[in-house]
Amino acid sequence: MRFPWILAMITLNFRGMKDSIAVLAPIFLGFVVTHFVLIVYGVAAQGEHLSSLLPDTISDTRELAHGMGWLFVAALFMRAFSLGGGTYTGLEAVSNNVGMLAEPRVKNGIWTMLLMAASLAFTAGGILFLYMLWQAQPVEGQTLNAVVFRSIIGNLGWGSQWTQEAALAVVLALEAGLLMVGAQTGFLDGPTVLSNMAGDYWMPRHFRDLSSRLVRQNGIIVMGLASLGILVWTGGAVDLLVVLYSINVFLTFSLSLLGMCVYWWSHRSSESRWKGRLLLSGLGLMVTASVLVITTFEKFSDGGWLTVVVTGTVIVLCLLTKRHYDETTKHLRESDALYAGKLNAPPSPPPPIDPAQPTAVLLVGKHRGASMHTLLWVLRLFPSHFKNLVFLAVGEVDAQSFEGQEHLQRLRRQVEETLEYCTCYCHRHGIAATYSIAFGTDPVEEFTKLTDRIMSEYPNSVCFASKLIFVHTSVLTRWLHNQTPLILQRRLHLADRQMVLVPMKIG
Repeated sequence: MRFPWILAMITLNFRGMKDSIAVLAPIFLGFVVTHFVLIVYGVAAQGEHLSSLLPDTISDTRELAHGMGWLFVAALFMRAFSLGGGTYTGLEAVSNNVGMLAEPRVKNGIWTMLLMAASLAFTAGGILFLYMLWQAQPVEGQTLNAVVFRSIIGNLGWGSQWTQEAALAVVLALEAGLLMVGAQTGFLDGPTVLSNMAGDYWMPRHFRDLSSRLVRQNGIIVMGLASLGILVWTGGAVDLLVVLYSINVFLTFSLSLLGMCVYWWSHRSSESRWKGRLLLSGLGLMVTASVLVITTFEKFSDGGWLTVVVTGTVIVLCLLTKRHYDETTKHLRESDALYAGKLNAPPSPPPPIDPAQPTAVLLVGKHRGASMHTLLWVLRLFPSHFKNLVFLAVGEVDAQSFEGQEHLQRLRRQVEETLEYCTCYCHRHGIAATYSIAFGTDPVEEFTKLTDRIMSEYPNSVCFASKLIFVHTSVLTRWLHNQTPLILQRRLHLADRQMVLVPMKIG
C-alpha cells in the first residue's frame, strides 16, 4: 500500500507533473473511493461483533502468552510488523522528491507526511479490522484482500455472480495499478542517487551527468535495463523480488536515520532542540533497524541471501571506487607540493589583455600541480604563440559543501589560490593572463557556460585541458576517469571550436 505518495503528488502540485497526474488521478481516485466504501461498509456490516472484538483479542493474546510467554508474543508482533514494513516505503518516494514540492517546501512537506500518516493508518488499519471481523482465511492463489473483499461485495448483494466478480476485479486492478505506478519511483530516483554518489566519489564520476541531462532520457534506459536484468536473473519470482526490495529499502532507512542521529549529536552544542530530535531519530532507527534485521533473518533462505550477496557486491565495488579516487587524489596532491607557496607579483605591471591576439583557454581545477602541468605543456608546445592565457576553473559543490559555509569558503579559497598562482606565473614571464571562476553541482555544465562566454570574447582562442594517463591501466581506470574532458571536447568540436587534451601521467 504505497498510495500515500501519489496523494502527496496530486495534492501538493508537483511541478511538471500535469501529464502524469492526468493518468494517475483516475487510478488514485478509484482506489480511494472503492476502498473507502468497502472498509466503511465492511466494518458497519459487522458492527455487532465490534464490542467483542477487543475482549476476544486480549483474551487470545493472554492465552498465547500463557502458553508461549510474553517474549514470544513480542517477537511474533515484531515479525508481523517487519514483514509488513514495506507499507511504509511510500515515505521513501516522497523524501527523495522533496525538492520537487511546490513552495513553501517545508510546510508542504509537513502536510504531505500528515496526509500520508492519516491515509495509511485508515487504509491499513481498516483492512486489518476487516480481516478479523470477516474472519478471512487464506485461500490458495488469492490474497487476503481478495478473500475479504469478495465476501463484502457478496454481502452487498450487487446483481449476479458475474457482476460481483467484475467489481472485485476492478478493485484488485486498482490496487495493482497503484503498485505498478509506485514501482516506477526508481526510474526517477535511481539516476539522481547515482549522481549524488558519483559526486562523493563512491561511483564513477561520469554518473554525475545522470542528475541533469540523462535523468529523463538515458537514466530511464539504464534503470530499465537494470530492472530487466534483475527480472531475468530472478525468473520473475515475486517473493524473491519483494525480499530484495524490502531489505534494501530498510537498509537505506536505517543508514539515513543513523546519519541523522550522528548529525544531531555532533550539533548538540549549537542546536537548542537537539535532544528531542535525536530521540525521534533514534526511535526511528530502532524501528527500521529491527525491521531490517528481522526481515533478513526470516527471509534469508527465501532470497535474503541473494539480497545480501547483491548488496554486498555493490558496497564492495563502491569501496574500491572510493579507494581508487582517494589514491588518485593522493598522487595529485604530491604534484601540488611541487608548486607550494605563493609567487610574488612581478615588479613591472603585467602586459594588457588583447582579445584579438591568439589566446589559450586553460581549463584547470583546484589541484595546482595539474593546473601547472597543463600550463607548462602549452608553453612548451607553442612557444611565443599565445599572447593571452585565460584560466577557467569550476568549484564543484558536492555533499561536503552542505556541511556549512566554512567548506564553501575553503573551496573558493583553494580554487582562487590555484588560479592566482598560474596567473602570477604568466605575469612573471611577461604573458598577459587572467582567470574566471564558477561554482555548481555539475562541472561539465559550468565549464560549458564558461568556455562559451570566454571563447566568444576571444575569437582567436583554443581550449586546453589535462587528461590523466595511468602507468598501470585497466578497464576500471579508463572507465573511472577522463570523462569530463572528453565530454567537453566533444561539445566544443560540435560547436566548431578547438580543444586539445594534454596528457598527465599518474602513478
